[in-house]
Amino acid sequence: MNEQQLSLFELQRQVKSTLDDTFSMPIWVKAEISEMTVNRSGHCYLDLIETEAGTDTVIARCRATIWSYTFRMLKPYFETTSGQAFSEGLKVLLQAKVEYHEVFGFSLNIRDIDPVYTLGDLARQRREIIRKLQDDGVFEMNKELELPMVPQRIAIISSPTAAGLQDFLDQLHNNPHQFVFYTKLFPAVMQGNEAPRSIMNALDLIFEYEEMFDAVVIIRGGGAQIDLACFDQYELAFNVAQFPLPVITGIGHDKDDTVIDMVAHTRMKTPTAVAEFLISGALQFSQQLSELENHFIELLNEQLEQNKDRLNDAADQLNQLVNEMIVTQQNRLNIARIQLKNRTETFLKGQQSELKQLTIDVKNKTNRFVTQQNHLLDQSGNKLNFTFREQMLKCKNQLNQFQNLTKIRSIETIRAEKKNLNSIQEKLRLVDPQNILKRGYSLTMLNGKIVKSINQIKIGDRIETRLSDGTVESTVENKKLSDQ
Repeated sequence: MNEQQLSLFELQRQVKSTLDDTFSMPIWVKAEISEMTVNRSGHCYLDLIETEAGTDTVIARCRATIWSYTFRMLKPYFETTSGQAFSEGLKVLLQAKVEYHEVFGFSLNIRDIDPVYTLGDLARQRREIIRKLQDDGVFEMNKELELPMVPQRIAIISSPTAAGLQDFLDQLHNNPHQFVFYTKLFPAVMQGNEAPRSIMNALDLIFEYEEMFDAVVIIRGGGAQIDLACFDQYELAFNVAQFPLPVITGIGHDKDDTVIDMVAHTRMKTPTAVAEFLISGALQFSQQLSELENHFIELLNEQLEQNKDRLNDAADQLNQLVNEMIVTQQNRLNIARIQLKNRTETFLKGQQSELKQLTIDVKNKTNRFVTQQNHLLDQSGNKLNFTFREQMLKCKNQLNQFQNLTKIRSIETIRAEKKNLNSIQEKLRLVDPQNILKRGYSLTMLNGKIVKSINQIKIGDRIETRLSDGTVESTVENKKLSDQ
């Protein structure tokens, strides 16, 4: 056999020599960190890969090493510059020296790293996540939900040891207005690779008790910018965006919003800001109730004043009408009296003239004739007197009838207005909540809200029964549905 024969070691030496000649200087390599291990000595061992565009198919792979003295400088430099933790899954631009060992094979010795490249890739990934959420039609879904006017039943997703959690609870439950909030913690990991799955598990658990809560609050107590990468994950943002309850975030950072901040119903900077947001909503509702109460009282007083004025006006009009009618009748009676007096005087004057004429004419007649004439005169006087008395009695009866009719109509009008006023007062008394309680009714309250169904109460709940003369607090030991 004339072909050249090489031992495995000789072949490896030639490959190493060729690589050393070709890559005598460090080169910049783009790759993705697939795996990363830091040993006790501080050396960092990487598994670098490259995938086919648009797929997860690995088309290249190699080992890389960052010795401890280099890693101690590169890691903090990368993290402070990029704001991201140096971890698996990142796409990086590395300056590396190509090395080949006869036993361990091909590898890269990392000398430097460019954080700007990683920042650009992360920004691109973030833009792609936002665009995908928009294309999927879920980006605005949570924002479109209606947040209750006074959200009081709050599901909290946070780390139990987070400093921001205690600040949130203290400010919410010890608010100066003494508003009552019900809170339930659903623990979750709030940073690192485990955070997205942990938060989604908490959301799944809240979903099982959806009807018990008004809103979901996701909070954490500040921290470094590099700890926020977990909130830019697509699957987590997708779950938050389509969650059936309004989601309020208070992740504790003042810079760029994370993706879940963008898809959440409401974004606040800090946990305490979330507490202030909830308290301000309750305060605004309380002020609206006070304004409605004052407005109702004003309307009621205005209605009472209007009815009182109407009654006074009616009484004044009635009094004026009666006076006018009395004056009119008195005037008519005076005119009748004057007319009767004038007619009587005229009649007497006429009779006297005739009498004088007759006296002249019958001057020579006998006393009998004079007596007869005197008798006739007496009869005429009695008749005239009777007529006058009859006319006076008739006028007096008409006046009495009119006065009685006026009195009856006045009493009926006043009685009707008084009945109307009593009816209004009775209606007001009937709708007075205190009178309703006095009739034997009561109000049952649970956590400050009126209980309308037995399904709102659980065994062991502390309930408050409000009666007309006080309240009773009790513990539910049993409950029974009605046959209906």
